[in-house]
Amino acid sequence: MLRLMLSLALTASPDLVMPPVESVPHSMVLTPGGDRLGYVRVPHPYTGTRRLTGVLVGRVAGTSRIEQCGGTVLHGGLVLTAAHCLFQDGRMLRDVQFAPGYENGRAALGRWPALRVWVPQRWQHRPYTPRLMPYDVGLVAVGKPGRRLESATGPGLRPLVTRPGTALGRLELLGYPAGRHYPGTEQFRCVADTSEVEAGVLVTRNCHAPAGSSGSPALTGNAVAGVVSASSPLSDPAGFTVLTRLGRPFSRLLARASHPSA
Repeated sequence: MLRLMLSLALTASPDLVMPPVESVPHSMVLTPGGDRLGYVRVPHPYTGTRRLTGVLVGRVAGTSRIEQCGGTVLHGGLVLTAAHCLFQDGRMLRDVQFAPGYENGRAALGRWPALRVWVPQRWQHRPYTPRLMPYDVGLVAVGKPGRRLESATGPGLRPLVTRPGTALGRLELLGYPAGRHYPGTEQFRCVADTSEVEAGVLVTRNCHAPAGSSGSPALTGNAVAGVVSASSPLSDPAGFTVLTRLGRPFSRLLARASHPSA
């Protein structure tokens, strides 16, 4: 049943479907003022963790198609996102850039080009399948001549690495949903209760992530505990979002990214 549910999530390319009137029942929306998907617009100006979260874009290799995801700044200046936002069909996206605190279509904190990316090795040569969901995390080193990312955004978030089975309580999802009713240029938030459906994979039914939400952070206080990986089709009247927990695969990835010459 779990594999069937996650397979359904993976077929839910939000770009291909339109949101229904409501896919998170009103009684389950935890976000004050939350809409039919559980999300509400973040007011301007962005401060704190809002400045650390931004838009990550890249071009699909061999095409002119641009993919938009979310990302957030970690302590040390790396950008956390989903692996499938960096590698698709075994090929790395090109011209990857990150715009933190992207607000009303303005990159006030700059556009930061990727210098190097890291994803779990199995992502580099395999298609996106349910078995890879616990590994759907990626890291990006960005830079500009003579500047560090955190000099523009302020100190990054602490990654909260947890073991399978650890209760996380309520998480806040931040991102830039795109498509019908969502501009892709404004930050939205959603409050979520989560449950673990298998090691490294969490599900929430309080938030139904639309297009552009992949790679967005799942926050607890000033720490990030996971990233948005996928969602069920937006036509699902009881929609759900799948999160990848920051666990052992992330720890290994962070060690590689922190010591790239090792």
